[in-house]
Amino acid sequence: MTTPARKRKKAAPKTFKAAYDILKTNAAQLQQQDEPDIDNLMTTVEESIAAYRVCETRINAVQQALDAAFAEEDSISVDSES
Repeated sequence: MTTPARKRKKAAPKTFKAAYDILKTNAAQLQQQDEPDIDNLMTTVEESIAAYRVCETRINAVQQALDAAFAEEDSISVDSES
């Protein structure tokens, strides 16, 4: 009886695109499995959590930048109307 090869834990992605690609790939792999790959499940979950956190951080940073830009735009238009 042979044991399946374990997936090596990868370093956390550094960009939104890399993190998003990991999430898409892992989701597709999990959906396509007829039987769950329990031996690699924790590695997949940990990798997905790390990728999700990168995406969440980038989305929050973009949201804050947009909020700041729109707040600045609003204050400029209010000042010019006075």
